Amino acid sequence: MSTTDTAAPALKEIFNAERLQHIASEMSAVYPAFKAKAFLKHANQGLAELSVMQRMARVSESLHAVLPLDYEDSLEVLRELAPRLNSGFVSMCLPHYVASYGGHAFDTSMQALKYFTTFGSSEFAIRHFLRSDLERSLELMRDWTQDQNHHIRRLASEGTRPRLPWSFRLEAVQANPQLTAGILDRLKADESLYVRKSVANHLNDVTKEHPEWVLDTIESWPLENKHTAWIAKHALRTLIKQGDLRALTVIGAGAKAEVELLDVRVEPAVVRLGEAITLSFTVKSTVAHEQRLVIDYAIDYVKANGGVSGKVFKLKTMELAGFGEVGMGRRQVIRDFTTRKHFVGRHGVRVLVNGEVLGSAAFEIVAD
Repeated sequence: MSTTDTAAPALKEIFNAERLQHIASEMSAVYPAFKAKAFLKHANQGLAELSVMQRMARVSESLHAVLPLDYEDSLEVLRELAPRLNSGFVSMCLPHYVASYGGHAFDTSMQALKYFTTFGSSEFAIRHFLRSDLERSLELMRDWTQDQNHHIRRLASEGTRPRLPWSFRLEAVQANPQLTAGILDRLKADESLYVRKSVANHLNDVTKEHPEWVLDTIESWPLENKHTAWIAKHALRTLIKQGDLRALTVIGAGAKAEVELLDVRVEPAVVRLGEAITLSFTVKSTVAHEQRLVIDYAIDYVKANGGVSGKVFKLKTMELAGFGEVGMGRRQVIRDFTTRKHFVGRHGVRVLVNGEVLGSAAFEIVAD
């Protein structure tokens, strides 16, 4: 069987012809006058060439094209449709409908987004309202942080992220993180991991422009709370990879690591694209007391122009007993991604402990 035969289906196939038929059938069930054939004709046109987000938009546009109702009445039908859809991601076409056609009805639209987010997420759609009426939107979303439904609480954080993937940036929040401080503060000890991940990602976004603000904020929080401590660790992951002393101190690894690395090696020493390397080494304590260690590694990737660009990878955060030692290892396949292309040449590998390079090795990529 070929690699093509075994590969996972493309993400865009979430919106395939079968799914479009499902949407049409469920719409007909809640609104018998629905023009299913016209919807399917509109939605399927040029479908193969569309990305997943374009397909989501196409569904929204196709619903609007065939619904003869005004905006408010259309929303009532779509509210009935939402719990009948068989995919949370697919349900995101409904918030898209709100963002596309409900800009004139702020209150109605925001309540619709609050409802629809419980079936998938309104994180992309709500950004259009934040961009058009930031103050009013933020005021409402601060109230949502107290909602009993964790999907709604998460929307307050995720929707206001300055750098939400697959969406445009919120320049105002990017420039002034204090705008969303009230939202984050109310969620800093949320019992839901789903919410905590969002808060951590929001703060990690902010570290790209305002690392000191994030550190000041987190240092003022009650880090003895396990939920808050979890958020802090994950929010500071980029700064921790960079060896930022304040960030390392927050997670208890700010002290210089009193260890030595033994037998640092990368095997095999020569690989081709598609093959794997294994990094291995031993960490040995040189002192009698226990230490908290953040152990990462960096690969200095060769660039097209012959220079290098380092990327840090998380390995392990651990407590090492006095005079103890532990073996570490990581296997990594060397293959191209949309965000990284590999070039032939010598690639350095550095091992970092509490932000400091304590050992190194290398491997070489050769042409087929």
